[in-house]
Amino acid sequence: MRLAIAQMTSGIEPAANGDAIVAAIEAAASGGAAMLFTPEMSNMVDGDGKRALPKLFVEDEDPVLTAIRAAAAKHGIWAHIGSMAFLSGLGDGRRVNRGLVIDDQGKIRARYDKMHLFDVDLATGESWRESASYVAGERAVVAQTPVGALGLSICYDLRFPALFQAQSAAGATILSIPAAFTVPTGQAHWHVLMRARAIENAAWVVCAAQVGEHGDGRATYGHSLVVAPWGDVILDMGSEGGIGFADIDQTLTTDSRARVPVIAHRRAIPPVEMAA
Repeated sequence: MRLAIAQMTSGIEPAANGDAIVAAIEAAASGGAAMLFTPEMSNMVDGDGKRALPKLFVEDEDPVLTAIRAAAAKHGIWAHIGSMAFLSGLGDGRRVNRGLVIDDQGKIRARYDKMHLFDVDLATGESWRESASYVAGERAVVAQTPVGALGLSICYDLRFPALFQAQSAAGATILSIPAAFTVPTGQAHWHVLMRARAIENAAWVVCAAQVGEHGDGRATYGHSLVVAPWGDVILDMGSEGGIGFADIDQTLTTDSRARVPVIAHRRAIPPVEMAA
């Protein structure tokens, strides 16, 4: 089964980013993909919360999402929109960072709100406080798709392996980890963590990433990946935007789980005993 990845450089204007996603849907369908994957914050990358807020909508009213759903139906292709920023609807201006699985009829099949929010100060001087603007999700999600049972996550979730273990235990054979990784953390950790999540769950890992210099001044690492269950990197899109394709063979999942049955061998971990 063929999938496509859109490696994007989303800017501060949702309409322009929406046009890029619609074009990617058409290109993915033309390339024979059954499903397209896009990065975190596909609809807008803007660290200026005051500037971004007037351009955001609750999910049901978002014009970019409406256009994406229409394009998926027109071209008969599924899409995992890695995430979009929506107003939470709580009335306090806070948002949700939400991934969406859309089928080939334009219907939303699954939603996932980012559980682990990125609050960190980096040595480069970059400072991130997602919890100041976003409401954290509370549910782990697995969606049935043409490329397999798909575990949903978003970016910083990558660093919390219990989430992916829960998804693979629930039947996930492919894990989607869309991201907008910073360059320093990407250079240090991106490939090793993505390969680790594939190996320890004997599952495919698909990572659609933001890349390059964005309109708000930040830079993202890129290197959208497809990793096979044994840890082999099947696709690495490097540091340029565009559409990449990879073929998913789920017999490799079965083979990996037979060779090293990590899921079958998992045990509940008892409370840690602190030795004197």
